[in-house]
Formats: sequence, C-alpha cells, structure tokens
Amino acid sequence: MPTVTPRSLAPATPPMTDDDARWRAVQQRDGSADGQFWYSVRSTGVYCKPSCGARTPLRKNVAFHGSCAEAEAAGFRPCKRCKPDQPPLAQRQAQAVAQACRLIEQAAQLPGTEELALAVGLSRYHFHRLFKLHTGLTPRAYAEAHRAGRLREQLAGSHSVTTAMYDAGFNSSGSFYASSTAQLGMKPGVYRDGGPGEQIRFAVAQCWLGAVLVAATGRGICSVTLGEDADTLVRQLQDRFPRAELAPGDAAFEQTLAQVLAALEDPARATALPLDVRGTAFQQRVWQALRAVPPGVTLSYAELAARLGQPTAVRAVANACAHNEIAVLIPCHRIVRLDGSRSGYRWGVERKAALLEREARQALQAPKQGRD
Repeated sequence: MPTVTPRSLAPATPPMTDDDARWRAVQQRDGSADGQFWYSVRSTGVYCKPSCGARTPLRKNVAFHGSCAEAEAAGFRPCKRCKPDQPPLAQRQAQAVAQACRLIEQAAQLPGTEELALAVGLSRYHFHRLFKLHTGLTPRAYAEAHRAGRLREQLAGSHSVTTAMYDAGFNSSGSFYASSTAQLGMKPGVYRDGGPGEQIRFAVAQCWLGAVLVAATGRGICSVTLGEDADTLVRQLQDRFPRAELAPGDAAFEQTLAQVLAALEDPARATALPLDVRGTAFQQRVWQALRAVPPGVTLSYAELAARLGQPTAVRAVANACAHNEIAVLIPCHRIVRLDGSRSGYRWGVERKAALLEREARQALQAPKQGRD
C-alpha cells in the first residue's frame, strides 16, 4: 500500500544580504531564492516571494525583508498569487494528497473523487491529476487497494466472511464478491481459512544462490524464494497458506523447477515462464515493468517510476518491489538507489550483488559470443 507523506524542504541557505543580488533574483523570478528573503511593493501594498509570477515592479517601489513577519510588521499583506506566507506549492500539493489518503483510509465507505477534491480545496480534475502523480494510483484505485488490505486483516481475525466484508468497507455482497477474489487470488472464505482447497505444488533445490523454493498453482508460478535452509523456506510457504493443500512437485512439476533453475543460470529465459502474481493493480504494473528490464541493466526506483509515467510515485514503486514474492523471475534485484548503490533485498543484499555481477558479466560476454 503506498504511503504518501509531504515532501520535506531542503535546508534553508543563508539569506541574501546584497540588495542588488536580491533584485536580480526578483527580476529572474528565481525560485531558488524563495525562503531566503521576501520583497514588498509600495505601490500595491503586498509582499511576495522572489519567484512570484506577477508583473515585475519598479525598483524604486521595492523593499526587501528577511521574513513574512517582518514584511507584515511593515504594513504589507501577502500576495494572493504567490501566497508567500504559505509553504511552497509542491509541499502544499503533497499535503493535500496526504490529507486525501487519510480521508480514504478513515472512511467507512469509499469516498468519491468529487468529495475528496472538495475536502482538500482543489478542483476535481486538478485533484485527480495530482493524486495520481504523487501516489501512482487514481483515488479509486488507492481506495480499493486500501480496502483490500483491510479485507485481508479482517478475514484473518474473523469467523464470518460477511462480518469481514462490512468491516472492510464493502456495502454490498455483489461488489464484494466481484472484486475480492481478484484482489486476494482466491475466494474470500478460502483466504480466511488459510487457503483450504487451494492446491500448491512446490519443490526445493540447491543452486548457486543457495536453497531455492519454487511453488506454483494451476495458473502459474506463485512463489520463488531464496535462503540458506530448505526447511525454513517450506515453513514460510506454509505460514503464507496454512490450510492450503501443499503437495511436493510431481514429474510434471520437475520441468517447472528445471525451467526456474535454468532461468537462474540464464536470466533471459525468465520471461517465458507463466506466473500467478497476486497484488494490487499498481503492484502488478510495477512487476510487469520489472520483467521488461533486461539482464545486465539496472534502474533506480525513480527511473522505474518514470517508465510507468508516474515520476513522483517512487515510494509506491519501492513498496511494490518490497512485496514481490517471485525472486529473479520478477527481477526486483535490478532496481538500485539513485546513486547506483544496492538497496535492500528481501533475500539478502549479498544475493542481489551476486545476481547483478553475474548478469553484468553475461551481458559483456554476449556480444563476443555473437562474433564467434
């Protein structure tokens, strides 16, 4: 579930003390000077930020101030255009989106976009655009993802699917059953009971990364996990679906296992394997985008968010990567920090480093092999 928090402001730089430099900043509408000083205009009686888009005043009418309080003490009122007494626009927008997220999370019923926009003081169109820009989801998709999370929590602690349905915010059984199976990956009652009747075949093997567990439903591979100990990996699968029918892989499943092991050796083979991925619509978009990142290539979370067309949804992208249950086949290991350093990896940073180093070597060798 994406978490939205207002962006923090960069540490303030020392205020400009040279009036000539201040005046140049006003003439250039220099946003980097915002917060360093404010200027007032005698002919209009207002004070502004250096970046204000209003018509540039005459220099003789301008005075400079070190704070909003100083400008107001001199008898000037804040400009209605640049709102110098308020936080920067980007921060105000982030705060509005964060407020909308809290309203969604606290509402008993899913609020409409119009209602949310009104609550945060924005037009419907502007609010919808900003919300998607900051979270990577539409308000409705965010609400549905949050409700799906609440449903999982309610089902885990409830003896009644109906009770869990209403506690999670569904107001009709029709809408509940229409969406819950897709969100949970199985029927609600089956999920609540720990997956009884859900048949999952699995096998554990040893590979160059240690122990690897591969599990699959009839729809495709649902889990690939890595670790040091095979028994631990099996227990983790059992904890995830305590009442599912877990069966050791048969002869047909051995082929699936062999394909996964081959993909660990040659990552280019991973894209051909069918997967049974379960997550929110946004998570699935992220995972699909990850599968399109070729071996030997790394992206930052910001670059992956940009590929999705939602450059400010960096935290939501990182969250989706963290919830990936299918190691290597959904290659979240190819996502690194903005400076290129390796970020965390649920199966160990050492394995992430080994995967990236191996893929980099194979990418260098591929052109040479093509010339032979």
